[in-house]
Order: sequence, then structure tokens, then C-alpha cells
Amino acid sequence: MPNAYFAHGVASGDPRPTSVVLWTRVTPTAASKPGSGQGPNVSVTWQVSTTSAFTTIAATGKVTTGPARDHTVKVDVTGLKPAAPYYYRFVYAATHSAVGRTRTAPAATTSPANLRFGVVSCANLQAGWFSSYRHLAKRNDLHAVLHLGDYIYEYGPGEYGYGNADVDIRKHEPAHEILKLADYRQRHAQYKRDVDLQALHAKYAFIHTWDDHEVADDAWKGGAVNHTEGVEGSFTARRAAAHQAFDEWMPVRMSGSAAPGDGDQIYRRLQFGDLAEITMLDLRTYRDKQLAAQVDPAEADPDRTITGRAQMDFLKDSLTRRVAQWKLVGNPVMIAPFTFAGLPQNLVDPVNDTAGLLPRDGVPYNVDQWDGYTDDRREVFETLRDNGVTDSLFITGDIHSGWACDLPADKATYLASRNSVGVEFVATSVTSNNLKDITGTPRRTTSVAVEETLKANNPHIKYLNFDDHGYSVLDITAKRAQMDWYILGDRADKNTSSTWTTSWATTAGSQTVRQVDAPVGA
Repeated sequence: MPNAYFAHGVASGDPRPTSVVLWTRVTPTAASKPGSGQGPNVSVTWQVSTTSAFTTIAATGKVTTGPARDHTVKVDVTGLKPAAPYYYRFVYAATHSAVGRTRTAPAATTSPANLRFGVVSCANLQAGWFSSYRHLAKRNDLHAVLHLGDYIYEYGPGEYGYGNADVDIRKHEPAHEILKLADYRQRHAQYKRDVDLQALHAKYAFIHTWDDHEVADDAWKGGAVNHTEGVEGSFTARRAAAHQAFDEWMPVRMSGSAAPGDGDQIYRRLQFGDLAEITMLDLRTYRDKQLAAQVDPAEADPDRTITGRAQMDFLKDSLTRRVAQWKLVGNPVMIAPFTFAGLPQNLVDPVNDTAGLLPRDGVPYNVDQWDGYTDDRREVFETLRDNGVTDSLFITGDIHSGWACDLPADKATYLASRNSVGVEFVATSVTSNNLKDITGTPRRTTSVAVEETLKANNPHIKYLNFDDHGYSVLDITAKRAQMDWYILGDRADKNTSSTWTTSWATTAGSQTVRQVDAPVGA
């Protein structure tokens, strides 16, 4: 059978000017199934070429893999040329993998005309087909893909599926909530067998971070809402297993290294010439526990943190060191503040299920986002304001909806002052349920009142779409940064279409968002 040895495809990630991470998984014997712990140690050859026919080899080497690392192969290829396309493949037992394509980052001293990224998050396999990945893979104009978290989901079949009936479009493997290392390995393997995800990985390098479902829903440093200590074992052990599987199965440097087991620090920076630097955050591993109630003075407690001290210092350094014009932040949960009033009570629970926004009494805090850790947000916003930082752009996932927001230095005075320290673009989910799915109402009906109420109470929120699934495209030039939102038809249709719906931009130096008439490349 073709590529039986390489059933999980190929991938690349974390492009730097002279290096990139390459990944695959080899299945040397029938017994060497993901998570099985079975099979021999084997040697796999990797090859990098400037041509798709591999007529010249730019770099090559061998990696030994086996059951200790779930037969995954991950290598940091160095000595490449900046801003250059490359092709790569793997060889085992005289059999070639599929050919992947990747691209190195521009050199730090160069000035790219533009950078263009696909932006995705929240891809629940049980809730639909990965058509967003298919449509992005058809494009030929991207430099890389930003994945902002929830690459996999931990639930078992019958949990958190498609629509308000939780129908499983595809059933998760293994057929239960994942808790142990073998479980997480099998779940990653299932996602990597998806043909649309394989196609996108083979076409473009990914720049990953994680959110909560790579471990468990609403995770924090000592536990998770979807983890019962003792009954489901130790959370510390569960998170270690999840992080190990992520390290093995993803083309990402952890603690600065592509070698498995070197550490689990995923927050890091990637520079793309003098045009942009991307800081990818980890807002789960170091955070304090979410508040038990939205109305709690502890949300402003300076001793509570969503980043942890070391990561906060790292982020502030990224924002102020000015090695590149645009300071992009890969932000797993939303940072823009918002308050709420006036939503009908029968919509409170569906909105909470979608985005965790609203307590029953209408008080304004989502305690799983930066709104539950307001002293950390204050520190970030004051750093931007006090240092005169311009062109900071937070790119966010998590809440299964599309947003474009100014980031007010002081929300209370924003309407009068329009003083904004940066902007935030939020990408919707690839498949995970949103408001119309949970209420079971047609799109652009129930949700419209919710969106308009939230915008009326939060004038810095300029665009909000609670209904649609899809992906975004982010384009950066010296003059502006623009995000285009593309929406899908029916997630249950494997061949569903993709349609551009809106675009928002921020002009360099403005720290505000504005709507534009057409997507990039149109």
C-alpha cells in the first residue's frame, strides 16, 4: 500500500532564516501502531532539496526512532538560505514519504515586501470536517500557518460534537477521553491521518502554540475543569503526557530544541526580517486557577497571573525591543476587555458555552481569558503605552468567533479619547461549536442581537461574528496589517465551500482597526 510506512504525512514548522523543523512518523511494522509502545528502533533518512524532483540535495541526514518516541521523526535542519523555498521528504526501507514544501524566514536585516499567514484554531474532529485546512492548502501565497491552539480535543465519542445534539461527524480514537501518554499519542495520530490536515502541513510550515484542549478543557497550572483529580489520575502526570505527545507529534521547537524531551517551554519568538516578529504565548501552563465566580475582586489581584512572571517579562521584552516594525503576538485567549448588559436570560447559557463570556447576572468578566487576570493585562497595556510602542497586534483563537478590536488603554475613557495601545484580531473555529450551533437557530438570527449588544456596550469592539466557522488570512506590509475572514458552509459536508466574508486592517502607527473592502490577493 502506498506510503504505508508514512501514513501520517509530513510537516514542517518554526521557520528561521537558516533552519526549519521537519517532521514525520514512520510505521516500520504492523505492530508499531501509535501509542502501542511496540516495534523496533529504525533509522530514517531525511532529504531537503531546492527542487521537487530532488535532482539536487541541499541537506540530508539520518534519525533513529523507535517506541520511546512513538516512532516519530523530528529534525532541525540547519544551513539553509533565508527566504527560500525548499522541498523535503523522508526515506525508510527504500520507500519515500510524501514530498513536503516549506520556506525559511527572511534574514533579520532584510525588509520583506509582505508576509502572509493562514490563521486557524479550534479544530475538533468530532464536530466536522477540516475544510478550512483544505481551502488554505489550495492557496499558493502564504508564508506559513499560525495555529493558535486546540489542534486536538481530548473528549471521547458522544462529547462535544456537531451542533446542539453533539452529533459525532467522526468519532475520536481512542473511544474515550484521553488521559495517558498512549491515549494522547493515538489522538494525535488520528488527527494527522486527516487528508486535509496532511495537505496543509505538506504545503506550509506551521507556527504552533497550544491552548487548553491539547491537555484538558480550561486547564491551569494545577488542574483543569475537565479533570477530576484522583478519579482521572494526577493532573501533573496527565499534562506531562500531553506535552510529551505534543512534542513528539508536532513540528515545533520546545525549550528551543527539536529534540524530544528537552523541555516543554512553548513560548518563543520568530523573526521575519525587520517587518515582523512573532511572539507565541503559552497561557495555560503557568496561569493561576480561574476564579470560581465572575464577580470576584481577586480578578485584579496582582499576585494572580495568566502568563507567569518569566513569560510576562519575555512578552514585555518582545513588545519593547523593536527589532521589527510589527510586534505580532500569538495569543491563545482573548485580551481585549469587555463588559456586558441587557442580553436576554435565555441566551446567557448558549453564549457562555460558546465563549465563556457572561455570568447569569450580567456582570462583565470571562474569567478564562485576560479579563480574569486584569493586573497582567494592565501590565501589558501600560508597557505599550509608557514605552510608546506602535504596531502591536494580538492574533487570537479560542472562542469560536471572529472579532476585530482596538485595545483601549483605559476602557472607561475610550469612547471619549479613542486612545488605543494596539489591536486584536480573533479567528473563528475550524469546526468547534459556536452560538448558532448551541442554540440550534439559523445563522444571523439569534446571534445578531448578542453581537450588537456586546458592541454597543464595548465601542472598542468593531467586528463580531458569533455564527460562522472557517479560517483567516493575515497579511502584513510596512503600511498596514490586514486580516481576512473566510467562512465555510456546512461542517458536516466534507466538500463544503469557502467564502470571504469581511476584512479589517490597522494602518501602521494608528493602533486602531478599520474595515476594508476586499481580501488580499483579490
